[in-house]
Amino acid sequence: MNKQPGEVADMFDGVAKHYDRTNNVLSAGNAPIWRFATVRAIDPQPGERILDIAAGTGTSSVALTKTGATVVAFDFSPGMVAEGRRRHPELEFIEGDAEHLPFGDDEFDAVTISFGLRNINDPKAALAEMYRVLKPGGRLVICEFSKPPRAVLRAGYNAYLSYVMPIVAGATSSNTAAYDYLAESIRAWPDQGELSRWIRGVGFTRVAWRNLTAGVVALHRGRKPEDATVLASVAKRKKSATTRSIPVQAQ
Repeated sequence: MNKQPGEVADMFDGVAKHYDRTNNVLSAGNAPIWRFATVRAIDPQPGERILDIAAGTGTSSVALTKTGATVVAFDFSPGMVAEGRRRHPELEFIEGDAEHLPFGDDEFDAVTISFGLRNINDPKAALAEMYRVLKPGGRLVICEFSKPPRAVLRAGYNAYLSYVMPIVAGATSSNTAAYDYLAESIRAWPDQGELSRWIRGVGFTRVAWRNLTAGVVALHRGRKPEDATVLASVAKRKKSATTRSIPVQAQ
């Protein structure tokens, strides 16, 4: 892929206006099903504060507010944020970098990201930030493209990405290059097990995943530990890892 974050943001700016329509077509109508499954997994409760990262135009964020939760829609694309504010003036939209979330520690009851983790330059850093801003006991839900476990399905899916998606995107999108990037990013993305290891690696517990649409998409979950001893252990491990990564200057 070899694209810088600014280039990716520019591509999403270019597709913001017709983004939801194109996604519904490209997903063969599955996008609302994936969104419904994600909302159920998050289980938003009245009075909770939820961070929706890579919120795009706010379609997923609005769905999370139906039970009375307060949702912050966060995205790195100025065009997406502008379109989201136009469509949903009742929502709070914030533009920013998921690797450096502009929130304090322990602020949110739940954090979610749908089809956006692939587009972050350092997804492990973003996962660590999601852990940081969650309250102890807080919930993480990630909905992301994945790898169908059956070889025949993987072959068919790769054929769809290579031959069908470019045709559909050309007919429905104002920026076909963005969907060429989408196909490349899906192929390069790790499978369900590897992403689960990343989530555990930043400190989440109760990590689990389940396939949607035969594994084309996977829904990942995790919890920030509540136990003070476990939280302290995670913090100590992260501090130690950071210290080891700092190069020693020659005297």
